[in-house]
This record gives sequence, structure tokens and C-alpha cells, in this order.
Amino acid sequence: MAPGLSEVVRVFGRLATTAFGGPAAHVAFMRDEVVHRRRWLSDADFLDLVAAVNLIPGPNSTELALHLGFRRAGWPGFLGAGLAFVLPAFALVLGLAMLYVRYGTRPEVSWLLYGLHPVVVAVVADAAVQLGRSTLRRPRSAAAALLAGALALAGMHELLLLALCALAFVAPTLRGAARTGVAVLGAIASAITPLAAAAAAGPPVTLARLWWFFLEVGSVLFGSGYVLVAFLRADLVERWAWLSDRQLLDAVAVGQVTPGPLFTTATFVGYVLAGFPGAVVSTVAIFLPAFGLVAATHHLVPRLRASRTWSAALDGLCAASLGLMAAVTIELARQSLVDGPTLAVGAGAWLVLLVWRPSALWLLLAGALVGALAGR
Repeated sequence: MAPGLSEVVRVFGRLATTAFGGPAAHVAFMRDEVVHRRRWLSDADFLDLVAAVNLIPGPNSTELALHLGFRRAGWPGFLGAGLAFVLPAFALVLGLAMLYVRYGTRPEVSWLLYGLHPVVVAVVADAAVQLGRSTLRRPRSAAAALLAGALALAGMHELLLLALCALAFVAPTLRGAARTGVAVLGAIASAITPLAAAAAAGPPVTLARLWWFFLEVGSVLFGSGYVLVAFLRADLVERWAWLSDRQLLDAVAVGQVTPGPLFTTATFVGYVLAGFPGAVVSTVAIFLPAFGLVAATHHLVPRLRASRTWSAALDGLCAASLGLMAAVTIELARQSLVDGPTLAVGAGAWLVLLVWRPSALWLLLAGALVGALAGR
């Protein structure tokens, strides 16, 4: 075994089973573990890696684990950290998905979910607010996010939204023919939006479609793990009708109440749609791009921010991601805040998040308790 590999596996395996709270909490746990406790690297080096994972798409905390594993034990550490961080979460979410499919329609479970759903909406809304504080520092970023949210609500494909926002931010950094090319690409993207949506409407669930869908999501998702919800709803609920809004909320809730990467929501979705093979295919597909991107850019990605063009594109992608998050929050709120009690639970959860910043796990448990009491 490579020097340091066993330590890498132990550290990230333990984090995978104890690190609740989503990507921001995972980063804090990793910093405490590898900088303060074990002194694998300095605080400055750690922050450089945090910045690096924000410059590429995919699950940031998983990508950070891959970078840290590589720093500690080379390529064996890279693979060991990634697998140790993902596999325990996969197993936990798979177990909950199996219970959900078997017992999810029972009345007592329905009441638990009745209380959970408003809290999920509050958590996603809070993530959008926190992302907005760090992203919308310029008027054009705020305008782009508002426009992206409005276009998403109107039905524009989320990938085209991301591309258009990136192109809009890149255009001022280019000149002459390059700028004209950007404008042409933007016009083409706008023109094919209705065709793309129509062509994708209503295909049957297959393992191949699950594979390509989650591979695409893992390859293009910027901004926050919660942007995943926007992609899931746009295709799996709205375009293809593979899931209901309630099932989507249930999937997000399971991703919240389990430790490890939020992207294991794909495990839950895959199992609900296609059983154990679907869970495996969806999980591998959504995480595979993270492994590939970190491996390909480990030595290059810290320099990407120095590129004026790439920096501008990243700003546009983050603004569009925030708009997508805002749009999906509105749509999910319509589905889950259906009466006085759910409005009260959702508003209360958001207020608690804004004031005290507790782990989302405790809020979700409180929401489940409220639902259980409501059903008595």
C-alpha cells in the first residue's frame, strides 16, 4: 500500500459517515482534519484547493477530497479518497431508497414527508441566498441571475441558459470576429431551445438514458450542490415526467439527512426509477466527471482564474446557476407550501437558518416530527 494511503482512506471514510450538512460543512470538516489535526498542508494551500474546485463543474466537496488524497498519497490517494468519500454515502442512500420504495406510500410516512418538504424548500432557498451573497457582487451578475431565473421559469433548457450566460460574460473580453462568433452561437442556442425541449419530451426510462443524463449533469453543474435540484426537476419532472415533484423533494430530503456528498441524491433517484442497476449507473455517471476533471486539471486549475476569458465565463456560469436555483425554489414551494402548517414550517425553518445557521439535519428532523404530530 502506498505511503499515506491507509490514512487517506480512514480520514475520508470517516467523513463520509459523519460529515452532515452539505458541501460547506464538508469543507470545514476537511480543513479541520487535514490542516489542523494532521498537518498534511498549510491553510494557504488548502484555500488554493478550495478555489480550484470552484473553477470546475461537479461536486465540490468530492473534488476537494480527490485533490487532498492526491496531495497526500499520489494517484492511489486520489482514488482512495474519492471512493472512501463516495461509497459509504452511496450505501446509506441506497438503503433509504429501498425502504422508501417499499414503505413510502404508507400514511405515517406520508405525514413525515409532509413536514419534511417545507424544510427542504427552506434549505434550498437559504443555499440560493448564501450563494447570491458571494456571487452577485456586480449589477450585471444580479441582472443575469434574474434573467436566467425568469427564462428557466418560462421553460428554457438549463444547459442553454448556462451557455448563454457564459457567452454573454465572455463577449466583452473578446474582439472582432471572436465577438461576432459568440453572438452567432448565442442566437443559435436561443433558436434551438424549443426544439431541444420537444425532442427530449417523454422518453421511457432506460439505464442508458440515466447514464447520459447524470453524466451530463456531473459535467456541467456549477455553483452549488443544490443546483442539482434544478437539473433534476427540469428534465426528470418537467420534460420527461419520470418523477413527481413529491418524489424529487423526497430525494433531496434523503440527500440532506445522510452524510457525505449531496450528489448521492442521484443514487436515490436511480433506485426509484430503475432499481439497483439504476442506482449504480446514476451514481457512477454523476461522479465520474469529477474524477476525470480533477485528474486532468490538478496542476492547471489554480491558474484558470488568471485567465480573463475563463474568469468571465465562470462569473456567467455562477450567475446562471443562481437563477436556476431561484427558479426551482419557486416551483418546489408551489408544490410543498400548500396550507397554513406547511407555510409556517417553511418560514420558520428559513428564519432559523438565517439567524442561527444550524445543521440542516436538525431542521429536517424537526420538520419530520411536526409532520408526525400533524398526522396523529
